[in-house]
Amino acid sequence: MYTHLLVPVDGSELSDRATSASLELARKLGARLTAFVAEAMPPLPTMGTAMAAYQRDTEEHEARTEAHAREVLRRFGELAAAQGVPFEGKFKRTDSVDDAIVQAVEEFDCDLVVMCTHGRGALGELLFGSHTKSVMSRCKVPLLVIH
Repeated sequence: MYTHLLVPVDGSELSDRATSASLELARKLGARLTAFVAEAMPPLPTMGTAMAAYQRDTEEHEARTEAHAREVLRRFGELAAAQGVPFEGKFKRTDSVDDAIVQAVEEFDCDLVVMCTHGRGALGELLFGSHTKSVMSRCKVPLLVIH
């Protein structure tokens, strides 16, 4: 059935639900997992920002986001190893999380995406958007949405 699951995670309590569900599913299916962390690009400089300060801030942002991604993937990997699930962790900096997830599905040849949704409703989606809906509308593989 499904042999390679992509699990977008960000280290939040909500994404921990996707972690747990994907591990259980992968174990039952005999599938492997690719956890995927998409981190935001550094903010653009503002008017009057000195280039040296911007460079320093950019380097700090990159170090901080990479450390965060590595920690999230390390924790996921430990859980996968404890359950005997083949695991790989991937990290990407992007200005569009949705695009990065859709591209990751193709790049890593996954056949199912397991991700969480806040389930904010129409007003919440209007205000905050929905990564899940965006991925679902553009992805060529099934999504298992955890709420």
